[in-house]
Amino acid sequence: MDEKKKKIVKTIKVNADLCNGCRACEVICSAFHAAPKYSSNNPARSRIVVNRHPLKDIYVPVYAGEYTAAECAGRDKYIIDGKEYEECAFCRASCPSRDDFKEPDSGLPLKCDMCEGEDEPLCVKWCLVDALTYEEREEDMAEEESPEEMETGLEALADEYGLDKIMETVARMSASKKG
Repeated sequence: MDEKKKKIVKTIKVNADLCNGCRACEVICSAFHAAPKYSSNNPARSRIVVNRHPLKDIYVPVYAGEYTAAECAGRDKYIIDGKEYEECAFCRASCPSRDDFKEPDSGLPLKCDMCEGEDEPLCVKWCLVDALTYEEREEDMAEEESPEEMETGLEALADEYGLDKIMETVARMSASKKG
């Protein structure tokens, strides 16, 4: 009997009831992902955004997920304490229909990397009210992607942003990992 391989899934649990909207998570995330690290602070580079409605004391952190090449068909609306929100406000995807989670210089999609190389994501460490908590769990591994599937994904990015922008971004990412 074949035993499935396991993988560790890292996630950030968000408790919006505890968030006070301080945006420290956005600040540290953007500083961590600056090139070189901690050299600047640009919230547009952050892989987490806090949806804010201060008059109603509503703050909902959302961190960046996977890129999606297609616009979402979901246009549902949510009402929280009398304030109406678009479904997109809570979506973690980087997609063509909005500007959230895109690299400000190149327009390439951003995804939370859980502050790779750190013990836990810095947004979690810097959240003084514990609205963000880091969790790891074990799951069965999916079958590996074939090289053809990977090429299809890269081809979609190249079609959308151009090969030069992708190469520039990969070079900048490589330099920041080394530095």
